[in-house]
Amino acid sequence: MSKILNDNNIILFQGDSITDCSRNKLDDESLGNGYVKLVNHYIKTHYPELNMKCINRGMSGNRSKELRKRWEKNTLSFEKIDVLSLYIGINDTWRRYDTGSVTDVAEFRDNYLYFLDSTREKFGDIEIILLSPFVLPVTPGQLEWKEDLGPKIEVIENIAKEYDAKYIPLQQSFNGQLTVDTPGCYWTRDGVHPTAKGHVLIAKEWIDLI
Repeated sequence: MSKILNDNNIILFQGDSITDCSRNKLDDESLGNGYVKLVNHYIKTHYPELNMKCINRGMSGNRSKELRKRWEKNTLSFEKIDVLSLYIGINDTWRRYDTGSVTDVAEFRDNYLYFLDSTREKFGDIEIILLSPFVLPVTPGQLEWKEDLGPKIEVIENIAKEYDAKYIPLQQSFNGQLTVDTPGCYWTRDGVHPTAKGHVLIAKEWIDLI
């Protein structure tokens, strides 16, 4: 059995709107309506005896720099975390093309190193899962995003290897599902935010990992 599936484990999901997925910010137990809720349902259904707990602290609109600003409050403040699932990065690319705010690769990598270093310092050798951001272009302009996003995905993959973290290559996973009948708009509403089917695919990739 995966080390992720252990008695009383606490799994913290961090990220942007894809993780947030309309969670109730006034309810610490709220998991939103996306892949986090689906993963929690799977664990509770198949491993109820483990008494595991999933926590969602995703925040809509976050880039890696915004997540870094709230990391101490929303991650390091917990007394106990056994698994960190981190899914951040698409807004670092998106803001370049809609507002001209660029997050260069060096800054992006530095933010990720901060997330992992501070987490390991606080919680020890916990399990870390890194999910790559992705874009499935549904407009001509989004075809340009890959120039910016590609190097950032490479950063995440390399850091996963350096830190012996588990890695879920979502760009690759979604690319493998694109067909005439299931184009980008089948999996996402706007090239970024998953449809219900998209969230199911993310949850399946996460569950397959464990």
